[in-house]
Formats: sequence, structure tokens, C-alpha cells
Amino acid sequence: MDAIETDRLILRNFRTGDAPDLLAYLRRPRASCFLSLRLDDLGAAEAEVDRRSRSDEHVAVCVRSGDRLIGDLFCVPEPPDTYTVGWNFNADFGGAGFAFEAARALFAHLFAVKQARRLYAYVEEGNVASQRLCERLGMRREGLFVEFVSFTTDADGAPVFENTMQYAILRREWVA
Repeated sequence: MDAIETDRLILRNFRTGDAPDLLAYLRRPRASCFLSLRLDDLGAAEAEVDRRSRSDEHVAVCVRSGDRLIGDLFCVPEPPDTYTVGWNFNADFGGAGFAFEAARALFAHLFAVKQARRLYAYVEEGNVASQRLCERLGMRREGLFVEFVSFTTDADGAPVFENTMQYAILRREWVA
């Protein structure tokens, strides 16, 4: 994908050199939905960066000054005109509005350039920060899936199911 620039950020494809910064926030993922992406070492991070670099579905979010990776977005197409979207950011950069700035730029790109009709995101019930971000982006909560998915197990190895919300926004809502 062509890079997207905002006031403070560059959204671009992943590339060599991003591995240490990716490892910084995927060594201990904060959101349970990213536990399966946990990385143990720099070698694993390098392999993940290589995998992500081959797809426009993974977007590296970098601070313009220094081009340092601080998080990522994803946008997976569902033909003909829908995308599932999401984000994962390094907690060290939280509270500065970077996630909102990056997601807003991606949404604008998907609606204007990719001609998306609809974007949606799944957010676990306990992930209040992502729920707030969805709402700031103008997304509406469409529903709650009770005991929808499991990312962890309990002490006996049984799955722990989480409630998950679906948020969405249509192009006509974004434009308005």
C-alpha cells in the first residue's frame, strides 16, 4: 500500500527493522484477542514482520519523527465491499491519541480509495479502551455475542469464553 501520512504518523507496510518495536508490544499482548500473536524473541518478531510485509492487510503505524513503529492496524477485505478492522498499540504510547489518529486515517483511506461500503470491528467486553475508540470513530455497537470466543483456558484447561461486541460504520455514516 502507499504510505498514508497524518500530522504525527506514517501508516505503511511492515519492513525490515520493525521487529524490535513489534516485539516490544507483542512479547506481552494486553488484549486477549492478541494472545495468539505473542512473540518470544527477536527471531520470532523478524519472521512475523516478514510475514506482515507481504500483505496490505497489516499496516505499520510509525511516529513520523524517527519512523518508529508504535503499533499496527489491520484491514481484512470481505468482498465485495466490507473490511474487518482492528488495532494493537504499544502501551508506552497510550493516551496520546495515536490510535484514533491512525484508525481515522485508515478509515478515510478504506472509504475513499478502496470504496469500502462497511467497516466492522470485534471488541471483547473487557477491552474498554477499544470500545471507546470505536465510538470516537463514529462506529455504532451492533450487538453483543455472549461467550463468543476463547483466547485462554482456566486452571483445569477448560476454555474461558469472552463476550464480544461488534461495532460497525457505513461509508454514508462516515461521510455524514
